[in-house]
Amino acid sequence: MKWHPFPASLSLRSRLLLGTLVWITLALALAGWGLRNLFHEHVDQQLQDQLVRQLDQLSASVNLDTRRRVDVAPMAGDARLERPLSGLYWQVDALTEDGSVEHSGLARSRSLWDQDLQLPATLPAPTQGRRGYSVLELHDSQGNALTAVSRPLQLPEADAPRLRLTVAADQALLAEPLQRFTTMLLVALGLLAGGLLLAVAVQLHLALHPLRLLRRQLAAVRTGQAAQLQGQFPNELQPLVSEFNHVLTANADIVQRARTQAGNLAHAVHTPLNVLGNAAAQEHSPLAQLVREQVATATRQVDYHLARARAATGVRATGLRTPVQAPLQALLRTMERLHAGRQLQFSLHGANAEMAFRGEEQDLFEMLGNLLDNAGKWAASQVRLEVQREGDSLCFTVDDNGPGIADDAQRQRIFERGERLDEQRPGTGLGLDIVRELAHTYGGSIEALPSPLGGLRMRLCLPAATQE
Repeated sequence: MKWHPFPASLSLRSRLLLGTLVWITLALALAGWGLRNLFHEHVDQQLQDQLVRQLDQLSASVNLDTRRRVDVAPMAGDARLERPLSGLYWQVDALTEDGSVEHSGLARSRSLWDQDLQLPATLPAPTQGRRGYSVLELHDSQGNALTAVSRPLQLPEADAPRLRLTVAADQALLAEPLQRFTTMLLVALGLLAGGLLLAVAVQLHLALHPLRLLRRQLAAVRTGQAAQLQGQFPNELQPLVSEFNHVLTANADIVQRARTQAGNLAHAVHTPLNVLGNAAAQEHSPLAQLVREQVATATRQVDYHLARARAATGVRATGLRTPVQAPLQALLRTMERLHAGRQLQFSLHGANAEMAFRGEEQDLFEMLGNLLDNAGKWAASQVRLEVQREGDSLCFTVDDNGPGIADDAQRQRIFERGERLDEQRPGTGLGLDIVRELAHTYGGSIEALPSPLGGLRMRLCLPAATQE
């Protein structure tokens, strides 16, 4: 199993932002760690340099008084040397000829008060380039860590003792500047990280804008608002757009050829069927009756399968959008003329210019024409057609004030092929089956219900096209 760093459902924007955030965090954390270490080394070196300067000044201040005792002249400079336990100290020790400590704390700064620096018996060798001094790590009586520099000193007098001079400072003196630097560094790196993320977000917004445009264009093609992808795209996307438009054009040509061939085939079959039907109508023999029945059956089957093939190719085509208001008004006028002898009233409610069916106008005529014609055959005086938008669907409700169908099972039977509840009424029994098949082909539905007008209600729901 391959490991993927991101969930498959995570968007490209989120992936790029998350990946950038991770790398920026790692890079800035590494940079912050390095800068802090460099500053710590710099401050530590500055402290050592300061201690060496104090050590040089102490070396210059040590001498022998008239009684041949070690005396340290007052040292100008840092006042902390005079303040008890200030964190900056110096001390002079007497050594024996072999370098061991003979007298610890022979002289010391006032800042040490009554304490002595606890130095090792022998000094480590001076590090090369450090002008003869050694660097020590000590602790005072309170346990505070100290950094110290120390060097031996031999006064020029013949009987002068060997001395060891030490200057020490509390390492806490490093903490304050290091803390200030760390705080400023964190603020600066945080602002830098925020600025980088903002820049990346803006860059991603601009870089992904063509993809958003492409998505809108694809949605326009899917909902029927456009036949092809339109607009200017970057060089990386333009070949994809061109290829997709080529596919759309080829698909439209294939669909059109298929529908044309289906129509030609239906016409080619209808012609000999009509000839056979007309010839059989001239005769009254059993054979002629059989031919008439079979011709009628074949004609119904051709019409039925032609409608299904036309709907199937229409559903697979892109860019389908049929406004419903004008076709429904024309269809109602046709029904009024068709049933003019019975003086039925056909009315339309709820339709507006923004409503559109995502399919072929001919299929809409086929389905609603069958429903309205069926309602007209059974209605006593009126047929009512209402259109409503429900989510992504257009729902057409056809009500009549005829006798209706009280039994639920019988209402389901009327959709079966060739089913006719009243053989005295004209029809083949295929109309509602064709409507159901076309509705299902488009992903819609149809159901028969009791009508508030007293007759039958047919409710047909079909996919709606997005508004332009």
